[in-house]
Amino acid sequence: MTVATRLKETMAALKGARASLDIYRQQERNTRELDQLNRAVLELRNIMQDLDRRIKSVEFEEPQYKGKQ
Repeated sequence: MTVATRLKETMAALKGARASLDIYRQQERNTRELDQLNRAVLELRNIMQDLDRRIKSVEFEEPQYKGKQ
């Protein structure tokens, strides 16, 4: 398994986690817990942006991995 493949699998897992957090946020009524979920989503978004930059860097350095799973 290549580094690019592992990075893309990690991104897919993070997208799943983000979708779950979004569902929890829609269902939550407690403002304290809602604030915690919002902070978690923001942190996850930052991680996903960093990972996306890393994926693009790997694809630039190794063009054969661009667009492959």
